[in-house]
Amino acid sequence: MSFRIERAVRTHVDAICAIERAAVEMFRQHKAWRFYSAVSIPPEQLEEEIQRGLVWVALPDGRDEPVGFVWLDTEQGSDVAGIAEIDVLPEYSRRGIGAALLNHACDWARAAGYHRVDLGTLADVPWNAPFYARHGFAIVDKHDPAFAYARERDRENGFPDTLRVFMSRPLSRPLAHEWTVWPAPAKLDLFLRIIGLRENGQDETQTVMRLLDWSDEVRLRARADEQIHSQDEHAVRAAELLRERAGIRTGADIAIEKRTSVDASLGGNGSVAATVLVGLNQVWGCGLGLDELDDLGRQLELEVPVFVRGRSAWVTGAGEHIKPIKLPRRWYVLLDTHENVRTVDLFQATELTRNAPAATISSFASGETLENVYEPVVRSRYPRVAAALDWLGSHGHARLSGSGGCVFLETATPERAEAVARRCPVTFTARVVEGVGLSPLHRALVRHAATR
Repeated sequence: MSFRIERAVRTHVDAICAIERAAVEMFRQHKAWRFYSAVSIPPEQLEEEIQRGLVWVALPDGRDEPVGFVWLDTEQGSDVAGIAEIDVLPEYSRRGIGAALLNHACDWARAAGYHRVDLGTLADVPWNAPFYARHGFAIVDKHDPAFAYARERDRENGFPDTLRVFMSRPLSRPLAHEWTVWPAPAKLDLFLRIIGLRENGQDETQTVMRLLDWSDEVRLRARADEQIHSQDEHAVRAAELLRERAGIRTGADIAIEKRTSVDASLGGNGSVAATVLVGLNQVWGCGLGLDELDDLGRQLELEVPVFVRGRSAWVTGAGEHIKPIKLPRRWYVLLDTHENVRTVDLFQATELTRNAPAATISSFASGETLENVYEPVVRSRYPRVAAALDWLGSHGHARLSGSGGCVFLETATPERAEAVARRCPVTFTARVVEGVGLSPLHRALVRHAATR
């Protein structure tokens, strides 16, 4: 039997949950049965991890129905990843699917800078600990503080500590000619105000850019020649600027997997360019500091320096004045309206308010300054966006991000955000995304730097 491994998509959620329940049946005669049977994968959590790109499925050739899956856990925020779950339909066992899924997840973790993969399993089940041992995992001391969280979760679920063993597989760092994986995170504009017009015709703006734990994926590897290969012109331009500044002649392959919305107001090209600058600076060993990368970013797009710096920021002027800002932990319901908003038309709209009074950080923090100058124009010209704002507004203060078609609602808990997202009309696509203090890109940089 031949099969392929691909990233899971939202339509795979039901099939993955069914695979997990079928796999649990294999433990019916085991003393762990009553604990496994009482716990199942929360579909909402699975969907969130699929959105983050941490779930892969095995698909038989010619079919789109998964027969197995693997789910990586990176919640600890360190340089260690975990196997949260890996299952194969019992009727497809002993065909190499589980091994392929496991090795695929470990290969991705290695490329992403993780130096170890951990998991918890059963020692006395052939397809558990003995299977993992054949693929580079070794039993470790379960009393190591690294496993305290997993053991506590077992206790909460009533799972006896005596049944569990923990295993680890060390990962070597990628070589220069091998692929490395870097996130290009999305962002939201939490407000947007135009407070004047510059002599050169540019708008004087104010905004707060909030970075999100939702990213496109940029893959990078060095080439022995001087060629820079990529389908993305923004990525190529960033690589060329970096190479010129560093005074090197090395080439690169750059591949981009889009997982976020195509809506330009969420970062898109600017985030990819920043990731190429930060990632290739590490891959090529250029040794440039953030100030130099920031300077290069300003030659590309106005938003690039915020992504380079890796912190949510208060941004003023024409985007050149950036001040990191600490924001409370929040979750966001994002609605993709599937509407192509023409940004250039908004910039030229005569009805825009271009002389608003300057806002302050305190007025933003108090909730006084939350408007988006483009919202009235977008409402009048794009009925679908207006309808999305109205529907989401029935659950709280809905806002427009930047000058695009994405609308969002801020919530204090993920549960609240998920409850709203579940009610989303079929005409839109809802996602729940967490706002972060430190960019996923900079977390990746720490991991990659630690392996050098």
